[in-house]
Amino acid sequence: MKPKYIIYPLLILLIGYLVYNKFYGSKAKEASALAGPGKKGKKGGPVPVNVMIVKDTAFSTSIDVTGTIEANEQVELRSETAGNITGIYFNEGGHVQKGQLLVKVYDKDLQASLKQIQVQIKLAQQTEYRNKVLYSKEAISKEEYDISLTSLNSYQAQADLVKAQISKTEVRAPFSGIIGLRNISPGGYLSPQGSIATLVNIDPAKITFSVPEKYLSLIHVNSKIKFNIESSRQTFTGVVYAIEPNIDITSRSITLRARADNKTGILKAGSFAKIHFDLDQIPKTIMVPTEAVIPDIKGSNVFLAKNGLAVQKSIKTDTRTDAQLQVVSGLKAGDSLIVSGIIQMRPKVAIKVVKVIK
Repeated sequence: MKPKYIIYPLLILLIGYLVYNKFYGSKAKEASALAGPGKKGKKGGPVPVNVMIVKDTAFSTSIDVTGTIEANEQVELRSETAGNITGIYFNEGGHVQKGQLLVKVYDKDLQASLKQIQVQIKLAQQTEYRNKVLYSKEAISKEEYDISLTSLNSYQAQADLVKAQISKTEVRAPFSGIIGLRNISPGGYLSPQGSIATLVNIDPAKITFSVPEKYLSLIHVNSKIKFNIESSRQTFTGVVYAIEPNIDITSRSITLRARADNKTGILKAGSFAKIHFDLDQIPKTIMVPTEAVIPDIKGSNVFLAKNGLAVQKSIKTDTRTDAQLQVVSGLKAGDSLIVSGIIQMRPKVAIKVVKVIK
């Protein structure tokens, strides 16, 4: 007998057994018994829910924002005149005092011009004195005396001009602070476009940050902040001293600036700061449980209990706490907010209020 005449009947028997077992086996009977004849097509009753009566409440809020540490004063040092560098009088990374000489540019030609003019001034002073005596005795005219006086004043003005030019060959610290790495060397050529170094005063430090415009009424000068930086575990404190008068039209936020003591020098200009800002109390607002709010693509929704049915309502939220959300629009005091069974809620679903939370 050929093998195929044995295999084909066995396959047919196996398929028949599997079909019979699925529809008439013990498991199929148990499933049918559990379902019961009366379960098919029967709808459930009203969904039991808890309801919270919405009311206005006071709310103390705080916000966490990010900001930047800035220097109290910072300037890129440059020379007002061009020339070869004849002296550098500071150490990189060192402290300098206001008015301290930092860099000197070649000025021997100007010094020579000044000496020449000073000699001319002495001669003009003698001439002016003699002419003054002669004029008092009416030996010369007033015009001759005025010429000598004008000559003296002209030389003095020239001397003042050269002195001003000489002062431009000296670069002095405009304020006390720490000077950075220098970009020049002795004997090099310095031009007004060339940077010498950066001078920074970082005590006190400034912290610049922005907050949403909705908090504008809660912000004022002398408000206190707390902040942290990546390079230290210390929590720093600061005081707001200035508020930008204009709101940024792109971000709809307002910029603030605070000061913080930095005697230890831990705070560095350009550092990233995480700021905790305690705001004043909001006297009247609506707070709802977080679990009662259903987010979607367009916004947020809640369900209200009205006449035994669940009614969907769109809302706008703002500040979030650990367990609550602030609702700024969409709800009013007295609304019956469904706070349980949210997963079963659909518009116009029948509900049964089990508990009312006031």
